Amino acid sequence: MKKTLSLMSLFALTLSAGPLHAQPVTGKAGLLTDAAGRVLYVFDKDSEGKSVCYDQCAALWPPFVAAADAKPVGDYGLVTRSDGSRQWAVRGRPLYFYAGDSGPGQATGDGVKGVWHVVRDTPMTGDAGSYRPKEY
Repeated sequence: MKKTLSLMSLFALTLSAGPLHAQPVTGKAGLLTDAAGRVLYVFDKDSEGKSVCYDQCAALWPPFVAAADAKPVGDYGLVTRSDGSRQWAVRGRPLYFYAGDSGPGQATGDGVKGVWHVVRDTPMTGDAGSYRPKEY
């Protein structure tokens, strides 16, 4: 029963991420976020312009889905997922949320399994795992 409730809770978190229409913005501490302040991540196993995070992966790391009429702006582009939906990307790297983050500004997924990283627009001391688009 507990496992069913946990899976249902995770599914609810995934749905709450929902399709977001606005492009990414730089939030506090130079972290890339959505308009609501939720931190965005990149996945080392993705290739430029292509997401490989689906099914169970996407349940824990929901993609930052773009509206059908969204347009690329500057470093922010769009990648098409295998289901036909479009996902925001930064310099070709697909962007995701982390279901374990419970509120704006949280970045508890940074460094998970050594392949998930927050996106920063500026370097920070002691933060070697973060992805920085300007250094890409």
